[in-house]
Amino acid sequence: MKNQAAKSTTGLDVLQHCLGPAAGAWPQANGRLMHGTEPLTEWLKRSGQSTPAYVYHLAAIDRQVQAVRAVLPADLHLHYAIKANPHPEIIQHLSRQVDGFDCASLAEMQQVVAIAPDKSAQASIAGPAKSDDELIFAISYGILINVESANELTRIWGLAAEKGKRARVALRINPPFEVKGSGMKMGGGARPFGIDSEDIPALIRHWQANTSEWIDLAGFHLYTGSQNRDATALGAGFRAALDLIIELSQFCDFTPRHLNLGGGFGVVYHPRDAPLDLAALQPVLHEISATAQGLWPGVRLNLELGRYLVASAGIYLTRIVDKKTSRGKTYLLCDGGMHHHLALSGNLGQILRRNWPIVAIDQLNAPCIHKVDLAGPLCTPLDVLGQNQELPQLAVGDLIGVLQSGAYGLSASPNGFLSRPTCGEYFFK
Repeated sequence: MKNQAAKSTTGLDVLQHCLGPAAGAWPQANGRLMHGTEPLTEWLKRSGQSTPAYVYHLAAIDRQVQAVRAVLPADLHLHYAIKANPHPEIIQHLSRQVDGFDCASLAEMQQVVAIAPDKSAQASIAGPAKSDDELIFAISYGILINVESANELTRIWGLAAEKGKRARVALRINPPFEVKGSGMKMGGGARPFGIDSEDIPALIRHWQANTSEWIDLAGFHLYTGSQNRDATALGAGFRAALDLIIELSQFCDFTPRHLNLGGGFGVVYHPRDAPLDLAALQPVLHEISATAQGLWPGVRLNLELGRYLVASAGIYLTRIVDKKTSRGKTYLLCDGGMHHHLALSGNLGQILRRNWPIVAIDQLNAPCIHKVDLAGPLCTPLDVLGQNQELPQLAVGDLIGVLQSGAYGLSASPNGFLSRPTCGEYFFK
């Protein structure tokens, strides 16, 4: 696949490689992205919609969910991590396809209760420094709380006692290992996330002896990292996570009823990167499920995915406002920038900034033989859309599309920066 990606010379090649099976959800004709029977560019003009804008094809989400379901055992439940994209349209669409939701804030929990109340019992909240309002809401609606510290468990106990309702909790484990290949590591070493694994036994024993009246300890949560496209490393991480949970449970004579092993499936952001081989994960996922069910019959085993389900469903559109040459370098200056799409600038977890997959949406068949820099409208050198980006010959007024923008896009960006207006979000089925 790496060799195939290296030969990609058109926007269509980039789109097909980066989006994989989800590329087929984006209609194309004569080298142009389409909306129904008309070019997307013409639809924007005719409907009076301006750029910058995010456009989403929900059918791409369907294809991603189907691809994941194809490798999951029947008793491994699929959850959506709302933080990837909390738009109500996304939550509504996924509520019919996933088994539950994982939240990271009060607002996300409120969205689940409002949009998919039947999934409230299969929702959870994670994150350090949870507020009392978040904990009270979770207790009130029976949402599982992934506990990040001993102090937090004490707070939950007190709030549950005040409400007169037992809190459903899982202990989030900070394991003694990291998973190779994760873009952002969230486990191993000293972390703000979770409880160090060596402290778990004492906490369970304390709960068993003192706090069972208001605490329903359902099991464990373990999330080691995100944006991992290495199936071998992911599989090893899942095995290591289950082995650790088995060791802790046996040591404490505790029978878990709930296990969340995280997710972290990575997507292709760069045309020369190889995609995650889902099929290679199928054996280990089935093995883990069978092992868990053999030890604890009826245990609920969850896999939480965010980015992997929704990234390919979104494209960020921006229009070229100016074109200039500065000391031999060609710049395309666009009406969109880091205030709408922070990750483009490299400010969302990238140690070294790398170009995103960007295509000219009306020239998908044209060879990408011109190297240009792309910048936004903000008066800061950080407002970078692309550097030495390979694109066709473009002119003022042309539209470019940033692929894989359905996750951590508008909601993860500083929309108020420099008091610039926000951008539209348009949903197609």
